[in-house]
Amino acid sequence: MAEEDSETGLPASLEMAWGLRERPGKGPRPTLTLPKIVEAAVTLAASEGMDAVSMGRVAKELGVSTMSLYRYVTAKEELYILMSDAGVGAPPPVAAGEGAGWRELLSEWAYAQRAVLMANSWILRIPLTGAPVSPNQLAWMERGLASMAGTGLKEGEKLSTIILIGGLVRNEATMAADMIDAIVKSGAAPDQVMAQYLRTLRLMTGPDTHPAVTRLLESDAFSGAGEPDFQFGFGLTRILDGLADLIAERAVR
Repeated sequence: MAEEDSETGLPASLEMAWGLRERPGKGPRPTLTLPKIVEAAVTLAASEGMDAVSMGRVAKELGVSTMSLYRYVTAKEELYILMSDAGVGAPPPVAAGEGAGWRELLSEWAYAQRAVLMANSWILRIPLTGAPVSPNQLAWMERGLASMAGTGLKEGEKLSTIILIGGLVRNEATMAADMIDAIVKSGAAPDQVMAQYLRTLRLMTGPDTHPAVTRLLESDAFSGAGEPDFQFGFGLTRILDGLADLIAERAVR
């Protein structure tokens, strides 16, 4: 089995992901590799969901014994980290033009993360078990922190910012994925589900008992302004507005 390295504190599988170890064991190069294991697990999660992923099922997909996987990955939770890292991939090249400011760079970073999670919603079903330590996750962290270079913010404030924005990204993507799952299970079209929801609200509420909800129903909140893109953009803008105030405060000190 893989052993934890006393210097890095990482399991052997993550050291292999970083290129710090070639492969476990000696002898001829085996046909089974860590990238193949992770690829099989990701394919399974994308097609059948995270509930389908187990060491036994991944081994079956690869046509090997379950015990052979443990030469590369010591536990399912370890495999989850590697799957998540493969799923998010490396951050895309910066699209903002030369001289782009922190606000544009952070916004691009946030939307890029959201796009990845929306396209690979199975990642959202992997529980967070610790701070990011895998190659791609740390590349995203580096990009987010680097977006705030020259702002005058303290390093701890930069870290808090990417945690806050990352939380918004993950929460909004999770809610969207949950809604999509619920709609799919209902067997109805999205507009039918929304229409039924609005009918229910109008039947169960009124200006005397729920005046705020009534005002909501009479507004355009469910016809454009309530769309996920608007909701995410609204939340991100509010965070960036607050950050702009802090950066301005730092500049006059």
